[in-house]
Amino acid sequence: MHKLSLILITFLALALSASTLTAQDKITLFGGYSYLRPSLTQTTMFVCSPGTICPAIVTAPLAVNTKPNLNGWEVSATYRVFPWLGMEADFSGHYGTALGDSTAKFHTYVFGPEVRWPARVSPYAHVLFGGAHESTSTGNLSGIALYNTVLSSSDTALAFAMGGGVDIKAAPFVSVRPIQVDYLMARFASNTQNQLRVSAGLVLHF
Repeated sequence: MHKLSLILITFLALALSASTLTAQDKITLFGGYSYLRPSLTQTTMFVCSPGTICPAIVTAPLAVNTKPNLNGWEVSATYRVFPWLGMEADFSGHYGTALGDSTAKFHTYVFGPEVRWPARVSPYAHVLFGGAHESTSTGNLSGIALYNTVLSSSDTALAFAMGGGVDIKAAPFVSVRPIQVDYLMARFASNTQNQLRVSAGLVLHF
């Protein structure tokens, strides 16, 4: 009987603690740095410049797979339905140099549930669904005789993200998110991309 009472009191204390911690946490906003290394498929070909003597060999366009290092941002907003459950909207953008001197852009917009342990050190996990858009610019290749040009491209696809991280309360309305890691999947032109997205930043509580 005493053990049962102790368990009930402990459970009640944790519940009250969670409700106190999350009374001001109905809405949380995250923003910070993000890193992504997507698997891009870029098309190269030979383009003869006007006024130059070009090889007689005509080469067909060649698809090349690249994995550029892209840096960017991630922002998200979460509305907490219960202290342990929220609905999240997440957006990110990543940019950098791809094949040759072409540039790449990769944006995501995904939505879904988030579950967390409401405490000052608060681990969480989420499963998000939505879309992704990638685009690459025209660029030049050097050192390859048969291919000298990278063609631009643009595509939109369904996306899925699953992962989590941890928030550490630094002030009544501010937390630090030292790391968030997501498995990000998108399918462009029948090719499935599987990659990790790593982010860190600050969280505001309202």
